[in-house]
Amino acid sequence: TDCCITSKIPRFKKQPKTFKVKVITMDAEMEFSCEVKWKGKDLFDLVCRTVGLRETWFFGLRYTVKDTYAWLKPEKKVLDQEVPKDSPITFHFLAKFFPEKVEEELVQEITQHLFFLQVKKQILDEEIFCSPEASVLLASYAVQAKYGDYDPNFHKPGFLAQDELLPKRVLMQYQMTADMWEEKITAWYAEHRGIARDEAEMEYLKIAQDLEMYGVSYFAITVSVTDCTFKTRETQICYLEWMLRFTIKPLDKKKDVFKFYSSQLRVNKLILQLCIGNHDLFMRRRKVDSIEVQQMKAQAKEEKARKKMERQILAREKQMREEAERAKEEMERRLFQLQDEARLANEALLRSEETADLLAEKAQIAEEEAKLLAHKAAEAEQDRQRLEVTAMKTKEEKRLMEQKMREAEQLAVKLVEQSERRLKEADHLKQDLTEAKDAERRAKQKLLEITKTTYPVPSDFAYESASTRLDFKDSDMKRLSMEIERERLEYMEKSKHLQDQLKELKTEIESLKLEEQQQQADCTTCHTTAPSTCLLYVMNTLIRVTLIQEMVLKMDV
Repeated sequence: TDCCITSKIPRFKKQPKTFKVKVITMDAEMEFSCEVKWKGKDLFDLVCRTVGLRETWFFGLRYTVKDTYAWLKPEKKVLDQEVPKDSPITFHFLAKFFPEKVEEELVQEITQHLFFLQVKKQILDEEIFCSPEASVLLASYAVQAKYGDYDPNFHKPGFLAQDELLPKRVLMQYQMTADMWEEKITAWYAEHRGIARDEAEMEYLKIAQDLEMYGVSYFAITVSVTDCTFKTRETQICYLEWMLRFTIKPLDKKKDVFKFYSSQLRVNKLILQLCIGNHDLFMRRRKVDSIEVQQMKAQAKEEKARKKMERQILAREKQMREEAERAKEEMERRLFQLQDEARLANEALLRSEETADLLAEKAQIAEEEAKLLAHKAAEAEQDRQRLEVTAMKTKEEKRLMEQKMREAEQLAVKLVEQSERRLKEADHLKQDLTEAKDAERRAKQKLLEITKTTYPVPSDFAYESASTRLDFKDSDMKRLSMEIERERLEYMEKSKHLQDQLKELKTEIESLKLEEQQQQADCTTCHTTAPSTCLLYVMNTLIRVTLIQEMVLKMDV
């Protein structure tokens, strides 16, 4: 019988033929799709070709493994090494070995640029110690490399605010503001005028290569010794994979052997790898350059010469352009100046024309004013002559008025004296009257006595005669007394009335004198030079003379 035997064939999952890689350089990030069979050299060569780097012996691809880092080995497959299992796998393209003299060893500009970026980052991260003074100088070259020549019209204060230029240790060491640091950096930066970017980066590296921690890698170690030896011209390095002791024996037996222990086996391998690479680089420096290096140096020299020529041509063109711009600005300035001068001249011409018209008009007005003033001067002369005549008349009238005033005052004095004399005479009359009354009384008494004793007569006759005589005497005396009293009263009344008039006259004279003084003061502000020439003064004086004359007439009456 036929029998059918079936068997179950296992199916294997296909492994991917490629894997993703991300490479981070100092100024870019790149992603590649790599084949599984690729070795480390394949990936490294791809990165170098991408960035255009030919001095490959300084660089390597570094990755992080656990708590340390490692360099991708060129002879082993990428996936067979202890690379991270992430996708994409991240590598850092960095300088693995450092030149002793950057100006002589670094040929390509890209190589120089990558070194500049890496060393600057190590200084800012304080992996390389740098003094504050050197930090400021390095920062000025970094600014020159980034911004070119300093231009105060473009690089305003604060243009470095977003740039990291100094280590934090330096910033914290001094109590200075960001503006103060920028001012110090800008002072150095302004002196680098004319230096190209590659030259500024080279000057930066020339200063950095003299720092003590330049090109130094640090590891956490204790001791590790090996039995296999790796000889250099000055040292012998012993390494054994299954031991952690590392020994460095100088070929000079008189010098001490340096031994240490590392924390991990991979650290020993890394140290050994770095030692071998530094030794190879050391030997390379002391050998004749290979054909490739000679070609690169020749090309670099030609490139530098070409760039130098281009920079010189560019500098000349820039200088010529600046001179042309300055000449243009000068011509524009001169043109504006000439335009301003023409405008000012035109305005001055217009102003001169206007001034001429105005002067002509003013001349005409002045001529008319001169005529008017001449006419007014003639009228003023006539007024002056008229006032002189009036003043002469007024002066004569004033003299007469003053004479009449003096006569009135003398008359008033005379009347006062007469009044006083009349008063005295009245007093005498009163006294005489009193004495007469006393004599009359005594005579009456004596007559009575004589009548009674000496001459006896008939009573009736005697009585009648006596009575008649007495009556006669009495009536005459009474009449006389009445007349005297009446005259005395009239005289007293007239005297009182005269005194009142004299007082009124004195008051009026005093008021007239005050008015005259006030009018004389007012006349000083008049256009005449003497009070006698003032018409108001003359009129008032005439009025006062008239009043005084009327008062004198009343007094005479």
